[in-house]
Amino acid sequence: MRNAAFLVLVVLLALVGLGGCAGCAAYNELVRADEEVKRAWSDLQSAYQRRMDLIPNLVETVRGFATQEREVLQGVVEARSRAGQVQLSPEALADPEAVRRFQEAQAQLSSALSRLLVVVEQYPQLRSSELFLTLQAQLEGTENRINVARQRYNEAVQRYNMQVRRFPTVLIASLLGFRPRVGFEAQAGAETAPRVRF
Repeated sequence: MRNAAFLVLVVLLALVGLGGCAGCAAYNELVRADEEVKRAWSDLQSAYQRRMDLIPNLVETVRGFATQEREVLQGVVEARSRAGQVQLSPEALADPEAVRRFQEAQAQLSSALSRLLVVVEQYPQLRSSELFLTLQAQLEGTENRINVARQRYNEAVQRYNMQVRRFPTVLIASLLGFRPRVGFEAQAGAETAPRVRF
């Protein structure tokens, strides 16, 4: 461990000596980009949490009108629970499998919510309920926030990954453990428009 730290120190001193403060600037830029990714991830987590907080109220409102739709309501509750169990720390953003599991849990929750909103169409008195309309508007707004937060996160990841891969910064990044991060990708089948039947 001491040898590795000594080697890093020697390389950093060599870079500083060769490039003036270019090594310092490269390191500082890596730190800035890394913090930008972490901030974007926190914003995305906040948007997901807002959705998680809205779901119990939405389910209870629908349950009051549509008690026979227990299977759909239970699916939403279970998907919310699974999504809440899959946590992803900023440090794990370089692990493609961890990001995939997180993204899959969130996609399952989105799918369950979509099924719930289809069920709601069968209950005109529920659709006209002021409480339901308010919750639905908040949920739609939250889905938009999630989309914007995903885009901002992906942009931050792109800037960070470009910084990590640039020469000579790549030398400092590899020595100090800065690894590329994984962005959000479209779910399988997202390129196909959904079929709507009346």
